[in-house]
Amino acid sequence: MRYILLIFGIFLSACVSETTDLRSPQPAAVSSDFDGALGLFRAQNGREPIRPDTQLTAIARSHAQDMARNGFFAHDGSDGSTLRQRLRRGGYRACFGAENIGNGYPNAQAVFQGWQASNGHRRNMLLKEARAYGLGRVGDYWVLVLAAPC
Repeated sequence: MRYILLIFGIFLSACVSETTDLRSPQPAAVSSDFDGALGLFRAQNGREPIRPDTQLTAIARSHAQDMARNGFFAHDGSDGSTLRQRLRRGGYRACFGAENIGNGYPNAQAVFQGWQASNGHRRNMLLKEARAYGLGRVGDYWVLVLAAPC
């Protein structure tokens, strides 16, 4: 009987993922994997590198969390907020901002490839105005915020 309970416990723990816990910190590997891919992609297309930004990461993660908690997929927040409003609310003084959202991608490589294959998302990742970015993931919801401070 103990053996069955142990197996059941292991099974349950395997079903719980850190990325589905809405309170969990974003894994550092998600950001570093994406950073390398984004930097290479921009360089291959004649664009300057952009740096990850902790404020933008928090803003992106907050929007991903909102979508995951409230079961929707859109650029506007559940409270009707726009990217510009979320940037302001997050304390980021932006002169420029753009956003990619994704859903259903299992990892950073997959979401990057999906965005790379989509004209609008690709264009955002190559915007010359972008100076910094934040990547947020909660469950299968992904948000990339690209911005430039004033």
